[in-house]
Amino acid sequence: MSIILGILTVILILVALFLILVVLMQPAKSDGGMGAAMGGGMAESAFGGETSNVLTRATIKAAIAFFVLSFLLFLGNVYQRQRATAPGGTLPNIPVPATAPSSTMPPPTGNQAEVLKQLQQQMVKQPAPAATAPTTPAPAPAPAAPTKTP
Repeated sequence: MSIILGILTVILILVALFLILVVLMQPAKSDGGMGAAMGGGMAESAFGGETSNVLTRATIKAAIAFFVLSFLLFLGNVYQRQRATAPGGTLPNIPVPATAPSSTMPPPTGNQAEVLKQLQQQMVKQPAPAATAPTTPAPAPAPAAPTKTP
């Protein structure tokens, strides 16, 4: 897949360069500028009086090719990223932390299972105790300030 993406990338670069040159070869409205410097007169002698039509069509086709190739390269890169694997085609080694040995208990049998179910039912029926905040005594009112008499 990467070979195809490489070939499409090279083609995209060539199409981009061709698109730049075709745009620069088009004559300006004032009939001067880069179009004349890049051989605007030579293009007219090669294509005849329909030079602007030929260059316009070439520009449109090159622009369409540029956008289609860009989109195909995008889709190819997305596909390649989704299918990416670790180097060597194997999964990476991830160290697993050591765990303490756990005691294996046998599953509850007849009488134990019934007791366990009864306890679970009682826990569901009983409402959870409400969390109570510690109560602090209300502060005593401040004594009234003595009034001054003149």
